[in-house]
Parts: sequence; C-alpha cells; structure tokens
Amino acid sequence: MVPRSWRPGNHRRHNPLVKITARELNRATLGRQLLLQREPLTVADAVRRIVALQAQQSASAYLALWNRLTGFDPAYLDTAFADGTLVKATLLRITLHAVHRDDHRMVRDAMRPTLYASRLGARFAAAGLTPADAARLEPGLLEFAGQPRSNTEMKSWLGERVGVERQEGAWWGLRAYAPLVHVPTGGPWSFGTSPSYVAAPEGGFSSESERGTEQALGELILRYLKAFGPATVADAAQFALVRRARVRTALAALGDAVERLDGPDATVLFDVPGAPRPPADTPAPPRLMAMWDSVLLAHADRGRVVPPDYRRLVTRVNGDVLPTLLVDGQVAGVWRPAEGGGIEATAFHDLPPEAWDGLAEEARSLTALLADRDPRVYSRYAHWWAKLPAGQVRVLPA
Repeated sequence: MVPRSWRPGNHRRHNPLVKITARELNRATLGRQLLLQREPLTVADAVRRIVALQAQQSASAYLALWNRLTGFDPAYLDTAFADGTLVKATLLRITLHAVHRDDHRMVRDAMRPTLYASRLGARFAAAGLTPADAARLEPGLLEFAGQPRSNTEMKSWLGERVGVERQEGAWWGLRAYAPLVHVPTGGPWSFGTSPSYVAAPEGGFSSESERGTEQALGELILRYLKAFGPATVADAAQFALVRRARVRTALAALGDAVERLDGPDATVLFDVPGAPRPPADTPAPPRLMAMWDSVLLAHADRGRVVPPDYRRLVTRVNGDVLPTLLVDGQVAGVWRPAEGGGIEATAFHDLPPEAWDGLAEEARSLTALLADRDPRVYSRYAHWWAKLPAGQVRVLPA
C-alpha cells in the first residue's frame, strides 16, 4: 500500500515541496526538448532524448530536428527511416509519430488499452466485428505484411476473410491496433501521401496482462518526464492519451523514481530527480516550429508554451496545428513559405527588433533546407491564413 501522503492525487506531503514558477516550467521543458540551444546529437540519439517526433505531416519530423540539432542534414533522417533505426506508426494520441525502433514496443504496450478501446470499439463493431475477430485476423495479417503492402492490398486481404462489405471497418481498426509501421515510399520527406505498411519486427503486444501494460506505462511516463517535464497527472495522460487513473497508479508504483513539485497555482507536478531545470531568465532563442510540433501538444495545459489567447489561432477547429513562431519560449505567431521565396511571418503581437533579427536568421536557414526538398511546404494548409486576425506581417528573405 502506498502511504496516503505520497499518493499522486494528494496536493501536499509532510515535507514542503520545491516550488517552480510558470516561466521556470517553460524553460525546463524547452531545455529538455533541445529548444534552448541546438545540440550536436545524432538523429537517433535526439529522437530517443525527446521521445518521439510528431509525423502526421511527413515534413514535420524533419523540421522538428532542424530546430533542435546543430548541423542537421535531412539525409540523416532519410537514412534512419530507410534502415529502420526510426519507425513511423500510429502511437501517441493515436496519431502518427516517429520513434526509435527500441522504443516502439514499449510505447505500444503502454497504449494497449487506448488502442484497444479506440480501434476495436464502436466503429469496429459497426462493421459487424469483435475484438475476438481482431485476435483471429491479426497473426495472418502480420504474416501477409512481412513485406511492404499498400492500403489496397491490406483491405483486399481482409476482404477475402471478412467480406468486402466489412473490409473497410476491419482495416480501420487493425491498421492502428496491429503492430504495423509505415514503409518509406520516397518523396522529399521519405513518406508520401499513399502509405505502405510492414509488420513491426518485434511482433505484437508483449503481454496481454495488466502487469505488462502498466510496467510499460511506467517506463513511458519516466521517459515523458525526462523529455517534457515537470508535468501533472493530466499532462502525462494527455501526452499518450491514456486514462488519468492509470497514470496515478503508474506514478505511485514508480516510488522514489519520481519527485513532486509545487507548480503554478498550487498544481502538483512530477519530475525525475536531478532533471535539469534552467533558471527563469535563461534565454530562449526564436524558432520557426513545425506543424504539430510535440512541444505544443504534450501537455493538458498548453499555456506552458501557447498563450491561452492564441490557442485557437494556432490549433484550428479540425485539429490542424499551424507552424508557429516561438519567441522567448512562447508562441507569438505563425509562419509559411512566402510567394517568391523566403518566409512569411505573422506575429500576433508586436515583437522587438532583436526577435525579428533572430527569426530572420532562422528563416535563412529554413529556406536553405526547404530549397532542396519542398520550398512550398505546408502549402495545402494555406487556407487557414484567411481566417487569422490581422497581425504584424513580415517577409523574412532567404
């Protein structure tokens, strides 16, 4: 039994908690996410450090690492995807992420209840299928996916076993629940718009038992705190899209591997003992963040990085998260490639000259990276700009 005063749900211990301010919280997360300064890490080491790359839009994984690494060459990420060092799959928050191959199974095991409920639930049942059908179909599907298979091939395989009228529903559930990873298909960012799948090398879930999934969740929470912490129970639950009750249980089981902090507005935060927490006055250089960058999405309280007044501006009604300007550690506007070259930056409030100078330097580097890949990156999302309020707009030249 965990002593009541130590349980994650309680707001006070017998000993006073270390206090941390909102600005210190911001700097801690930015530092752990390699956003206070670029680091000379390999692609593989960087992804393990920050846990995962949001890869719903293929370019975003590349831009995320460009923002974090010194001397980043996109060819390094091409190679990591091609040789399987990094794998792309439906994982955290049931969206596409790229993770190190050594972490893929741990993340999937931790998320097993979420994937089960989401993918084998009502929509799966509406196709006349049950979780027992998924268990029956999965081994053969994985054997069939021993070599790359397209959406059409996977649906056809399922149609032969469940009927054409049910193949769409079967594939909708199994393509995220079964351990499948995306195969690089070429193009400027390794993955095109028509995905191809192959069975993950480690196979299915490591255990059907609660113990297996809960141990994996504990490991994932520790990795999350090291990469995004300090964080609340709600933050950790949001990061992976798991139930808060599971997070509380996992934190209690971790014991002295985590410590509690007194956060802003008396919130209880958890962290890894000894994890870096830079001073509040640590400089945070300007950055041009990728769409759906994980630092914008990894907390229930997004005010850590996104000012509340700007949340609806950068996160649109359908879930699109626009490419943002990060100034002094906070979202200050959005960006997109400009017609004729350079980067068009729209600030939601007046920025000081030194911020514009820093953004211009970033724009020159980003424009050079895009020139050999996709100068009009994210152009399909340009319609959102007509719905933004008037702001301070500048074209930052290449």
